[in-house]
Amino acid sequence: MEFKKTITTMFFIPTLGIDRDMLAKNNFINGYVKDSNRDIQYENAVYLLFKPEDLDKFRIFLDDEYERTKSIIDDYDYEDGYVVLVYELNKAFNQDFELIKQGKYSKTSKKFQELFPKTMRVHLTTNTFQTKVTLQYRIFNKTEDLREFWEEKIDIKLDEDSEVWTMFMEDKETLDFEKIKEYV
Repeated sequence: MEFKKTITTMFFIPTLGIDRDMLAKNNFINGYVKDSNRDIQYENAVYLLFKPEDLDKFRIFLDDEYERTKSIIDDYDYEDGYVVLVYELNKAFNQDFELIKQGKYSKTSKKFQELFPKTMRVHLTTNTFQTKVTLQYRIFNKTEDLREFWEEKIDIKLDEDSEVWTMFMEDKETLDFEKIKEYV
């Protein structure tokens, strides 16, 4: 099952400093700014949804995360083996998170943008890889290839001030476990 990455996953989760490989190994699904099925909604927080295959391995990951950071403020389970971890976001980047929510990606601070790598290695086969410019870098810098992609897709010429990524829509950034169950 492949979920479309949320903007929360793309721009908020990387600021938490969680090892990307550990997210993948523990079947991280997506990140959200709210959970529609919970009475308690945390402010300035993100909800990470997992479906771990190996609960012992996940427990070790969770214990390590509680040791690594004070940012985890809650964890809870859903039926069928789903787990949610709630992290408090770094308040130093509140203005940047607000700019992301407003769709003003290129206006975020340099310090925020530096949290995201410019390039990453993509494995093509076991022994070969390719270095690619990350999507976040391309969005922050409104690269020409991304501008052309959108111009072709929407068949409109974008002006130089236009951002080159979709708007943050809270309903798409809200965890709705009932909808997720429909996909599985």
